[in-house]
Amino acid sequence: MKSLKFSIAAMAAALLVLPAAAQETKVAIGISGWTGFAPLTLAKEAGLFKKRGLDVTLRKIPQKDRHLAIASGDIQCAATTVETWIVWNANGVATTQIFQLDKSYGADGMVVKPGIQKIADLKGKTVAASAPGTAPYFTLAWMLKKNGLTLKDVKVVNLEPQAAANAFLAGNADLDAGMTYEPYLSSVRAKPEAGKIIATTLDYPMVMDTFGCTPKFLAENPKAAKALADAYFEALDLIKAEPAKSFATMGADVKQTPEAFEASQKNLRWQDRAANQKFFAGEHAAFSKEAAELLLEAGIIRQVPDLSKLADTRFIQ
Repeated sequence: MKSLKFSIAAMAAALLVLPAAAQETKVAIGISGWTGFAPLTLAKEAGLFKKRGLDVTLRKIPQKDRHLAIASGDIQCAATTVETWIVWNANGVATTQIFQLDKSYGADGMVVKPGIQKIADLKGKTVAASAPGTAPYFTLAWMLKKNGLTLKDVKVVNLEPQAAANAFLAGNADLDAGMTYEPYLSSVRAKPEAGKIIATTLDYPMVMDTFGCTPKFLAENPKAAKALADAYFEALDLIKAEPAKSFATMGADVKQTPEAFEASQKNLRWQDRAANQKFFAGEHAAFSKEAAELLLEAGIIRQVPDLSKLADTRFIQ
């Protein structure tokens, strides 16, 4: 009887262990509706995260609030632009980039009233852009600097990219220019009378997105971090293998037809494993240095964080 009780107890203990061993690692990721982040949605919908033991939740959070969600513990990882990680770390929100998502090739841009001929004409004018610390705000600062102006030379009205594009489509007379990105930039392209696109990242190649997590998450879940990167790269392979189906899945997430999504993604380049390895070999550090100097100059950060600790390349090998 004693041995039978022992056997039953042992079996019960084993049964309790089994679910734990099969348990998936939960990861909450903060993103936006930006076309460049769409392969993350594809990876989730196609089960690429799940098959690697990840229980991923994708949360749409405005870029200006994404670091707050990380700081509060609501999310462990996020997708955003390279310079934004500098801002977050400078403001005490420790985060580490682990792989590159995309590079913008015309997918981010400045829309202006038809009468404005060049960026230098914006002196004293009103420009719509997201809040300080976001990609559109930084892009505005970058473009102004390259044309002899600073943020102090314009009046900035804080509007998110979709709202900025919609303001031009609606004929908002109070705005002289606005910063936006795909898929919203395409809506302005389709209605040239509403405004013209005076500059994009084809003219100023400086918008690059990366994926990162908190140091705590990476330390506790290195296998999960590798799985996140591998799933993303597999999603890029899936786009090449099944483009129509992939565009339909990714387009649905941002309320675009497969055809419209296919058109908008032509303005960026998703970065595969080889491109990642090349990027982190030198370009990432060089850009981060220049970006940090501009962020400091613009008053967006008060001090430059340790740039050598902003990326961990273990997971792209």
